[in-house]
Amino acid sequence: MEVFIWSIGFGIIGIGYFSIGKRRDQPAFLYSGIALMVFPYFIEGLMANILIGVTLALTPFILKKF
Repeated sequence: MEVFIWSIGFGIIGIGYFSIGKRRDQPAFLYSGIALMVFPYFIEGLMANILIGVTLALTPFILKKF
């Protein structure tokens, strides 16, 4: 049940990132948004789901600094 809730949360964040990336023409947000919406379909474990989701959610901000 927890995996399902985390997956929905990351999907919502992914929709936001996708819309920001599309509107502002920022590919890091666009691709991170797509990845956040898709990856829960392929990951089964709770900890792996959280680690990958947080990493994908932080990726645009990390790439912005470089």
